[in-house]
Order: sequence, then structure tokens, then C-alpha cells
Amino acid sequence: MLDIDHDLTARDLAPALARFWELSGTKIRRIEGEYDHAKGTPVFTVRGKYTTRGWTEWTQGFEYGSAALQFDATDDPWFLEFARRNTVGKMAPHVSHFGVHDHGFNNVSTYGNLLRLLAEGRFEGSDWEAEFYRLALKLSGAAQARRWTARAGGGGFIYSFNGPHSLFVDTVRSCRALTVSHLLGHRYLDEGDREISLLGRLVEHCRSTALFSIYYGEGRDSYDTEPGRTTHEAVFNTNDGQFRCPNAQQGFSGFTTWTRGLAWAMVGFPEQLEFLRAVPDAELEPLGGRGDIEALFLRAARATCDFYIANTPTDGVPYWDTGAPDLHKLGDAYLDRASDPFNAHEPVDSSAAAIGAQGLLRLGRYLGTDTPDGKRYFQAGLTTLRTLLSEPYLSTDEAHHGLILHSIYHRPNGWDHIPEGSAIPNGESSMWGDYHARELALYAGRLGDGGDYRFYGGCSR
Repeated sequence: MLDIDHDLTARDLAPALARFWELSGTKIRRIEGEYDHAKGTPVFTVRGKYTTRGWTEWTQGFEYGSAALQFDATDDPWFLEFARRNTVGKMAPHVSHFGVHDHGFNNVSTYGNLLRLLAEGRFEGSDWEAEFYRLALKLSGAAQARRWTARAGGGGFIYSFNGPHSLFVDTVRSCRALTVSHLLGHRYLDEGDREISLLGRLVEHCRSTALFSIYYGEGRDSYDTEPGRTTHEAVFNTNDGQFRCPNAQQGFSGFTTWTRGLAWAMVGFPEQLEFLRAVPDAELEPLGGRGDIEALFLRAARATCDFYIANTPTDGVPYWDTGAPDLHKLGDAYLDRASDPFNAHEPVDSSAAAIGAQGLLRLGRYLGTDTPDGKRYFQAGLTTLRTLLSEPYLSTDEAHHGLILHSIYHRPNGWDHIPEGSAIPNGESSMWGDYHARELALYAGRLGDGGDYRFYGGCSR
């Protein structure tokens, strides 16, 4: 169980954050100088060097978005120009990509960060540059909204690249694209000029995720015994919209909890709760009303964060799946000690920690850090961040492209590099893990300075 440091503050982490950003900048420049982009988008490292892995192009926005975050944290203009140049030159296909659910990952990380920085006055840009970013974000949200499956009883979900039967828990975090498109006042028109509510699709997707991707210990199936467990994929019958079963693509099974999927929900729901505070009651009334919507989102956020705290080692870094088949070989007390990325049985996933820690911080602040529950979640997030800012998780070898070590991509498919002499993958990084570690560090740094960071900053009608 996560051993929460209740006295740690964001300001206490300032020296470690400064070191983090120094290493981060070096690694972004090294990837740019050494990686062959003709091979495709960098996805994860093998022997310390970024490589690609064809599945979908869901990580390119993290590469250039990382540069935008680096500029945000350091004011180094090289990273700003790198992010601007590559966003304009390479990200347009992602705006119109109708084949994926990952619009929030690719486009909010690039166009969204640049628009936010421009709105904050962090750099000078023309009105047309701002309009260019706004248009990209509007269209990205509409492209995401188009991937819609209606479910029985009303509502529906943004379906994954697996097809219209497939609801991924990941997508609740990628619904950032719907959020910013709605905030920018975009009108999504479908067949016969029928207008589709972007806010409606956002709320209904999150509602479907909360109801079918997250368990609440209410006996939905024989394994529904502990609140907060998540399933990577919820499968529906597309003929009648009925839920059929849980499933997993990257987890061990549909009845165990893949911790990166858990982490996506941990951060996705608190972020959307923050956003809902900016939405007028009148806009939420046709969708079920503020009270019911916020109660459901909060229930999902609390359940997943509680599960993470209870099922993660003391330092805040989880193993890749809480039901992984060889965890028992680590001994009954493996959750009562720090995570061990070099063990002989099951890998940890530092990217889940980088994602989930931000969710813990945001849920804590949403509830109020002056309340017992709010302080507990917030301090759990800081405790996890402190672990990631030090070895063996922080990559201090400048020759290694990765920033946060011991990330896992796809354990069932065997995609992760296993170093010589090891029985499990370790020592490598991922583009999503590094990006979310930077986003987490940026958020904590701003909090330490009395500020804030929200992904939809700068998005207004």
C-alpha cells in the first residue's frame, strides 16, 4: 500500500524538479539529433534509444508536446520553436484522423499546449497563429466525436480503433479533444446538417466509462469484489447496444486491473470534474443535470484513486497489472515495500505512476487539500512524484533517450525489451510516460509557485 508522506510539499520538490527539467531538455535534444524519423514516430526505447512500433500513431503529439512543456518550464526558446515548427509541419494528419480515438493525446498535447502558452502571454504570435491552433482543436474534437456507438438505454461512447464494439478506458483521458472543441464553441454537424452536441458526447462517453469500465464492488461479476478496479476494454453488441463483457488488450485479462488503464481513469475524471465547474448549469441540465453527472464522475475518480493507493507498493509505482500471474512469487508482502523494477517475476510500470500521480493531485485539489480526503489524495500524488524524480526511475544517463525508466508498453504481446540477464522488461522508457512525467512535473512546479495548469487553458469562445 502506498506509504503517503503527509508532510511533503510541492515546494519541497523544487530542487528535484530543477534537475528533472535539466535532464529532460538534454534528452529532447538528443532524440532530435539521433532518432531517424523516417522510420516513424518514436514510441519506446530499446537499449536506451527510442524506436518505433507500428500499431497506431498515438505518440507523435507527445514528442512535440514534450518540447512545449519544456519551454513552459524553462523559457528556453529552442524548445518553443521546435514544438511550433513540428506541430505545423507534421501534426495535421492527426487532426483529421477518423481511424483512432487518440485525438486528445496527439492534438491537445501540441496545438492545445501552444494555444495555452500563447493565451498566457508566454510568447508572441499573430492572431492567425492563434486561429490556426483553434481551428485544429475544433476539428480534432469533431473527428473524435464522429467515432460514436450508441448503447442500449441511451447514451453511447467514443469507440476505440478496435472497432465500434470497443470502449477503451484510455479514452476518458483523450476526451480532452471534445472538451477543448466544445469550449472553443465549435458546432459539429453530421448527416442532414444535424448538429451533435460535443458536450453531450463528452458527458455520455464519460458516463459509459464510469458505468462499464470501472467496478464498484457491487457484484457485477464474480470478480467484482473491490471498488475501483478497471477493465481495459468494455465490449458491446453493436446490433442492440448491450454490454457483453470486460476484455483486455494490454492487461493480463478482462478480470484484472491493467494499471496504466487505471491511471488514465484516475486523471481523466478529475480533469473533467474541473472542467464541469466552468460549464453553466443550463448546458448540463439536458444531459442529466450537474448533480448526477458530477456525482458519477466523482465516484469513478475516488474509486480508482483509492484502488491505486491500496494496490500499489509503498513508493507509489505499481506493477503493470494487479492480477499479473507471477505476482504471488514476490511474496505476500510485496505491497508493503518499495517497488522493485529488477525483480525476476513481473515488471513495474512507471508510466502508470506518472499518469496516476497527476490524477491524485487533481482529485485532492478538487476536494480541497484542507479536507482529510483531499489532503490524502494530494499527498499520495506528491509522494509518487518524489519517487519518479529519483533513481532508479529518473534516467540520469544523458546517453539514454528516456527520461523515466521502467515503463511497459504491451506485456501480453511481448513488445518490451528484456535486457540480457533479466527475466522481465526493465530499464526502458516510453514517449507517453516521459510526456506525462513532464506534465506532472509542470503541474507540481506551478503549484509550488502558487500557480495552476489546466489542459484547456486558453480555450474560450
